Amino acid sequence: MSSSPAASRPSVLFVCVHNAGRSQMAAAFLTHLAGDRVEVRSAGSAPVDSVNSAVVEAMKEVGIDITAETPKILTVEAVQASDVVITMGCGDTCPVFPGKRYLDWQLDDPAGQAVEAVRPIRDEIEGRVRALISQVIPH
Repeated sequence: MSSSPAASRPSVLFVCVHNAGRSQMAAAFLTHLAGDRVEVRSAGSAPVDSVNSAVVEAMKEVGIDITAETPKILTVEAVQASDVVITMGCGDTCPVFPGKRYLDWQLDDPAGQAVEAVRPIRDEIEGRVRALISQVIPH
């Protein structure tokens, strides 16, 4: 059996509490910018029913449609299947496994914020995702 290109792709998991804002934006940016060169997941320790509408609007402004996304529960399996786990305010609810790279991005929470307040969070996430791509995707 030959190994498929997908087997060698790095995998990144973005985690925030509700999986309705920061982690959804980060996952969407990484998917948009890196395409199939990386496997992207997002999850929340206490996911809500739907993605934050101001977040959806802010992402549409930069040409990324996340209206079809739904918040997902954080599972041990998702963490185990990821090379890089990036937390965004979920604290100690994220399981830690040896051999994984963990990053914690301190970002304002867009929950309950208007789109005007979400834009700077979105832009900060985009910058961090662009930097992440250069670190995790082989050149």
